Amino acid sequence: MRRDRFLARFGVFAECLLTGVWIAVAALPLVTLPAALAAGAGHLRRTVEGEGTGLRSFAAALRAALRGGGWAAGLVYWAALALVGADLAFVRALPVPGGRAAGALALLVALWATVTLLRAATAWRPGASWRALLPDAGRRALRDPAGSLLVVCGLAVVAASAWFSAPWPSLPWASCRPPPWRPNTARPPPSRTPDHRKPPSAGAVRLRPRGTRPRRGPPLRPPAGPARTA
Repeated sequence: MRRDRFLARFGVFAECLLTGVWIAVAALPLVTLPAALAAGAGHLRRTVEGEGTGLRSFAAALRAALRGGGWAAGLVYWAALALVGADLAFVRALPVPGGRAAGALALLVALWATVTLLRAATAWRPGASWRALLPDAGRRALRDPAGSLLVVCGLAVVAASAWFSAPWPSLPWASCRPPPWRPNTARPPPSRTPDHRKPPSAGAVRLRPRGTRPRRGPPLRPPAGPARTA
């Protein structure tokens, strides 16, 4: 009994991984991202309910979602993200008053658009219109902040997992990066030029700069020795 339950749960986990690969491939044109998410959600729903499903049913759902306006929803979503990116670049380039608040508001708008898109994709059914799904999903994203926060946390976990599991050193552009900066801990060689700012120590030989003549002073007299007694 436990073995059957474990195998059923593991089968759902494996189906989730396979569906993620299908969604990633179907979303490569970028504008097909909402349709790919809707097709993947429908595929997992049918798998949990015990219905027969596979790659053909996923492709059929993808085509149905695209015909229902999925490509237009994807175009609007990426245009909104591009607008948010331009806003953040403008705030960074020009120190306008209230720039930090505007940048934070732009990030919140991007998160709200992402949560709205995911909610609309999970609520899509064959024959549904994206024009009716997106406004309802946007209202539900605002009315249910706890669920929206849970979706954002899930996206953060997925992004972190993809970042840490990606083979960054083997990518083509990874070899073009400059080496990491390291502080130079080696001591510089001692300078041979005398330091005129410090007074010479006792017994030190003072070097004369080139092109100068020595000063002529009084002749040096030998030190007086002890007086001789007759």
